[in-house]
Amino acid sequence: MFQLASASIGQSLASFFDSVGQFFSDIAQLHWGVLLLGLALFTVNLTLRTRAFYNSLRAAYPSERISWLRIWGAYWAAVGFNNIVPARGGDIIKLFLAKSSVPNSRYATVAAAFYVESVFDAILGVFVLVYAFTQGVFPKPPDFAKLKAFDISWLASHFQFTLFLLTTLAIVALAAFALLSSRVQAFWLNVRQGFTILQDRRRWLREVVLFQALAWGCRFAAYWFLLDAFRLGGSVHKVLLVFGVQAVAGAVPFTPGGAGVQQALLVQVFSSFAAGPIVAAYSVGQQIAITVLTAGVGFAAVFFIFRFRSFREVVQAGRASQDAERAPPPDGGSPAARARSRASRRAGY
Repeated sequence: MFQLASASIGQSLASFFDSVGQFFSDIAQLHWGVLLLGLALFTVNLTLRTRAFYNSLRAAYPSERISWLRIWGAYWAAVGFNNIVPARGGDIIKLFLAKSSVPNSRYATVAAAFYVESVFDAILGVFVLVYAFTQGVFPKPPDFAKLKAFDISWLASHFQFTLFLLTTLAIVALAAFALLSSRVQAFWLNVRQGFTILQDRRRWLREVVLFQALAWGCRFAAYWFLLDAFRLGGSVHKVLLVFGVQAVAGAVPFTPGGAGVQQALLVQVFSSFAAGPIVAAYSVGQQIAITVLTAGVGFAAVFFIFRFRSFREVVQAGRASQDAERAPPPDGGSPAARARSRASRRAGY
């Protein structure tokens, strides 16, 4: 099994770096102005999403003063980090930075406020996936094992192990829930507080869904221009296929930004529109462009807004802060209280 996995990883990496080479060999034919326009629209997309998150936090903590700039920075830092490390490590950064930006907040409440976005995203995501899988160009799930992307192909070809993995994760989650049973009631009260805005449908539609809908529109336009920039030609059909590929890649977050899975799927899905090398150059090129953008803005936010010197320093501070919150209620002079105080001062409060 390990030999097969090593071979699959090697094949996946070789395919990815071939695509990178193709991108740099075709870079002279790139439409730079269109690319910059696409990236500008992608920036607007993420900025609108930060406003939706900010409004969810304001509803959860109406009496606290919350800076949108800090929430904007926390969101961008997370996206940038997720595009350069696997397994969505940026979520730890977002949770800590957002929590430190809301006085007297709790991690469970801040996390719940972020997942308010998932309601609208899930609805649109279902329509995107249904459209993508009914166009006859997507491989069927059993055929994922044939893709040149280790993470998704290996899981698809080892169904019993995948089932075992999912079962183990479910058991671990139940065990963690049982161990925390003494604090479950308080936990769910904090979670419910994070979903406060959902209790007011009009406010949710006005302050969350509206911004998310505008963000999806900007994201749609951004990928239309990215397709044009890499000579594939933008269209409604192609952009929806790209969204479908990203949804599948996002379900297997073992590589930064779904690298490898996206390339393998795009080459197959777009095989009827352009030659493989052109599609490969597009798939890698758009990912490089978005990674440079998000990582650059994310690091700038971490450094200039939150005064951290690296993403790693943020992760370490976030873990220390979470450990302090999980500790029993301390008195003012205990180590846990001092740890929380240091984390708050480090974050700017």
